[in-house]
Amino acid sequence: MKKLFAAFMIFSLYTALFAEKITFSAGSMSGQAGDSSATTTLTGGAYVQTSSIEIYADTIELSGDDYRFIKATGSITGTNLETKMEFTCDSMSYDRETKIAQLQGNVKLTDTENDVKANAQLIEYNQNTDIAVLQIDITLTQKKNVCTGAYAVYMKNEQMLEISGNAQVKQEDDVFRAQQITLNLDTQSITLSGNVKGSVTETKTKEEAGVPEPVEGQQGGGN
Repeated sequence: MKKLFAAFMIFSLYTALFAEKITFSAGSMSGQAGDSSATTTLTGGAYVQTSSIEIYADTIELSGDDYRFIKATGSITGTNLETKMEFTCDSMSYDRETKIAQLQGNVKLTDTENDVKANAQLIEYNQNTDIAVLQIDITLTQKKNVCTGAYAVYMKNEQMLEISGNAQVKQEDDVFRAQQITLNLDTQSITLSGNVKGSVTETKTKEEAGVPEPVEGQQGGGN
């Protein structure tokens, strides 16, 4: 009986908003079959996949007209299938119409295509524009860059990062601080504005570092 009920729900969701198919599984489910305006709750290893996103969580709730809204809580992991963005967090909400995801609590967002990793307490990601807004306890890493601040905007398509609020960018031994920092993650070009501070470590040549130049014909090693 449960299997028949689940199959019916999959079919009804397929004929919903934009004829988008929603596939799901869970240990248990509560809701009203055939009513696309009712709230359906999945618990116990819940999983939901649409054409653009897949979510694993302890609990997932589908609500709104044609199940427009998806909310998840507990041990969340997910992937945006269109933009190759992976994430984990404590709670999230996703609007299937606007394609905006709100991720909250110990958020980790990874742009796998560009090897960019971001941590924050709150991230809003707009799938249509490929822009993520990060807030509170921000750390973003890419190549040699470690970027921190209170607020940041990551533009995936342009590979640009704007960070503010005690903004800092570390590139190995070099440190840059300012009220606002703009970093081009492709060219590594950096722009600082407002109360600018920094320190740059000079790269020494072998001679300056006291490393002897090799003598022609001389070989290293023991006798």
